[in-house]
Amino acid sequence: MESTNNNNPLHKRQGKDTDFKNQLKTIFQYLQEHIATVSMVSAATGIPHKNICRYKSDLEKAGRLWEIEKKHCKHTGFKAWYLTTNPEQASFNNQLRLF
Repeated sequence: MESTNNNNPLHKRQGKDTDFKNQLKTIFQYLQEHIATVSMVSAATGIPHKNICRYKSDLEKAGRLWEIEKKHCKHTGFKAWYLTTNPEQASFNNQLRLF
């Protein structure tokens, strides 16, 4: 008996890959235009906080996301890093001093 698309693990994975790409693109584009914390990005985009944290790590490793400043989040009131994916807003001078 042949399996249907609904039971095909590859079909289910393809949907997850599409969600991943869409969420990553949304986060990247949002942080191109805004400097925001993970909580602020989650509130603005509707993407779950834990997903954004995973994408944040991937983007940092790729050299495409920078932590700008740690201060009180406008959304939660707790101290958090404000992030950007816009290289013009990143402070490269501070990063170079670390090495």
